[in-house]
Amino acid sequence: MTGPTHGTAPGAPSSPPQIALLLGAVFLVYLGQMTLNPIIAPLSREVGLAEWQIGVTISTAAVVLVLTSQFWGRRSQSWGRKPVLVAAFTLAAITMALFALVSHLGMIGLLTGTGLFALFVLLRGVGFGSAIAAVPPTAQAYIADVTDDEATRVKGMAGIGAVSGIAMIAGAVVGGVLAVGGLIVPLIAVPMLLFAGLVLIAVRLRREPRHELIERPARVSPFDARVWPFLLAGFGMFTALGFIQVITGFIVQDRLGLDARMTGVLTGAALFAAGVGLVVAQAVIVPRSGWSAPTLLKVGAPIAVAGFAVYAVDGGPVLLFAALVVMGLGLGIAMPGYTAGPTLLVRREEQGGLAGLTTATTGLTFVVAPTLSTALYGVWAPLPIIIGGVIMAIVAVFVLAHPRFRRPPAPPADAGA
Repeated sequence: MTGPTHGTAPGAPSSPPQIALLLGAVFLVYLGQMTLNPIIAPLSREVGLAEWQIGVTISTAAVVLVLTSQFWGRRSQSWGRKPVLVAAFTLAAITMALFALVSHLGMIGLLTGTGLFALFVLLRGVGFGSAIAAVPPTAQAYIADVTDDEATRVKGMAGIGAVSGIAMIAGAVVGGVLAVGGLIVPLIAVPMLLFAGLVLIAVRLRREPRHELIERPARVSPFDARVWPFLLAGFGMFTALGFIQVITGFIVQDRLGLDARMTGVLTGAALFAAGVGLVVAQAVIVPRSGWSAPTLLKVGAPIAVAGFAVYAVDGGPVLLFAALVVMGLGLGIAMPGYTAGPTLLVRREEQGGLAGLTTATTGLTFVVAPTLSTALYGVWAPLPIIIGGVIMAIVAVFVLAHPRFRRPPAPPADAGA
């Protein structure tokens, strides 16, 4: 890698990396998000919003994430990780506290219709979307900065995926269990979790010395020959995921014939199943396999395709949960290949821009997929699952066929834009 190990200037004293603390920040922001996921479908029906309006809300968050991720990724290298994360967690905690208040007013009938929908979009979409956009690229850029070989970097990027999966499991449990006390309970818990993350970052995270920062981090083009095949594979994977993620609550409610409260509980259980697959993949399989980034993509994508195929079948709760475990396993194996692969091909001053670009690529998939999937679900319930499975199959063929995933990566110093 170009640049000194651990992001320090030559001859400067090296501080121990704080990877675990950065992963803790990623865990808490995703835990807040995932705690909300089991109740978002029943919440929409409880306050009188249509399925497509929830899809638009999630898509708005994705648009904001796409527009701001590269900015946050580069600022994490020029301002430092701590200022970026403090700002992100502060904004997230405030917007989700207001979202809980607005949801409560919607549930008791004091806010309805267009006004309620607009506040959902503003708070959950714009506010929370811009806040969470800062966290993954900051963590990814940091891990790329303090690791200098493929095996260590893949493990570090898998760590981000693993804590995301653990957050999915924990959020499914927390959101589902708290929903037993009413939908407002998990809504109150989310800003409290985000405030805990803010305290953790403010108290424990070191600020980098000025010599460790990069005054003008470089932009990375999505058409850069070094990275676009990875971005295209990631775009396909997360588009496929986007087609089924938001509708899971509706699938659980409609296939199993549940009321709003039990839908929250059982959707939590379904997301728990997906999270188990993800964590097994990224905490056990990926670190122990020693596979390269391209190999992870080539192994994980076909497994995910199998999960989509099973998920399309209405065969009761056991088959539904099994499909989510398989999907989580496949995507969990493939995702570190997507995030770690291009970092091995770019220079240190490009890592922040690249981290923002991979996060933006992920977010871009949620601009259209949630809205389109919820609309298609209203036409025919299996349709968004089938489309997601076809997209995932195209990704599997692409990573098996493209030369970028067959030859070893060139050193960063030799790679051109």
